[in-house]
Amino acid sequence: MAKKNYKKTTGQAKAFAVTAAKLAFDRHCIDITILDLQGISPATDYFVIVTGTSDRQMRTVADEIYQAAKDNGIGLFGRAGYEQAKWILLDFVDVVVHIFDDQYREYYDLELLWGDAKRIDY
Repeated sequence: MAKKNYKKTTGQAKAFAVTAAKLAFDRHCIDITILDLQGISPATDYFVIVTGTSDRQMRTVADEIYQAAKDNGIGLFGRAGYEQAKWILLDFVDVVVHIFDDQYREYYDLELLWGDAKRIDY
């Protein structure tokens, strides 16, 4: 059994964060943000935060981001919230993807919580 590669170089992590954001954009997610957490968070380097408009869309985007990671040799460390589709979290260690519905996005407001983080264009 091949060992999964969870840890990526900074360049690879940033490239994957951008890929995840573009996939979300292509599937009509809204309010897409990439936060650079290097030097701020001990747990991850990038957050990709998006808002989905339906549970079906959110699951589809999560599935496509997971497949893109798999295709690039990036292992999924953890996944949460997929069944409820209010806040789907995909943890790829260096990149954590948050796919929210609009109510959860507003309530948790990760951009405010991580206000010191630099935003990355995609």
